[in-house]
Amino acid sequence: MSNPEAEAKKDLGNKAFSAKDYDEAIKHYTAAIAIDSKNCVYYSNRSACHGSKGDWELAANDAKECIKVNPAFIKGYYRLANAQSEQNEFDAALATVKQGMAVEPNNPQLQKQMRQIKAKRENQRRVENATKTATSAATENAPIRSLDPSVIKEVQDLQIQYRSTVKEFHEVQGKIRRAQLEKRTSELTKTQLEELPEGSYSKLYRPVGKMFMLASKPDVMTHLDETIEKEGKNETSLSSKIEYLEKRMKSQQQNIQELTKSAAE
Repeated sequence: MSNPEAEAKKDLGNKAFSAKDYDEAIKHYTAAIAIDSKNCVYYSNRSACHGSKGDWELAANDAKECIKVNPAFIKGYYRLANAQSEQNEFDAALATVKQGMAVEPNNPQLQKQMRQIKAKRENQRRVENATKTATSAATENAPIRSLDPSVIKEVQDLQIQYRSTVKEFHEVQGKIRRAQLEKRTSELTKTQLEELPEGSYSKLYRPVGKMFMLASKPDVMTHLDETIEKEGKNETSLSSKIEYLEKRMKSQQQNIQELTKSAAE
């Protein structure tokens, strides 16, 4: 049976979480853990707060403790795999998902998470391959010193264009990560709100710019759904741009290599 005092702290944490006041929520969940350290939900909720702040190592630690306290609590595996994935520990994340599916084989949340992690791992591999190619592309200035001055100038111009594309590529990657984080945060917040029993909260807030406005639960849920949809579309659009930039980098690399090769012959 749950400890009433600890549950009261958890409820305060849930309210703070729904208002996206993650530091305040962490404080209350930590107080709940101090009262009852054997309740896996408190660790799970605190893990969600750390994840929402981007503190993925702390999120992973709480998720591991959650699983340790209650290995049958599926959300613990979800939290841990999510934290591992955000740290680019894709193999470990997939192993965690498989552990969770051993407990509940047909869990749709874990099945979806496995597909997402595999997609992220594949994208990371593409990025690493592009980076490796970038490192070896054009052989920079040393090999071109013996070429005709006009060719050298053309190669240097192409190298500048290439480095500009690489820079843009990494900037778009950063935007994708931010969109994914915002979407995931909204999804986690929505899940937390759905789990709150009616009447267990007195006030809810939704963000309006940098401010928070008092709102009803339906209004907050609608706002979260809109944010999830918006960031999902943003992620899709940015992913298309990533593919375009990858093709442009390869084309620029080939142009540089062909130019230097033909000039040296």
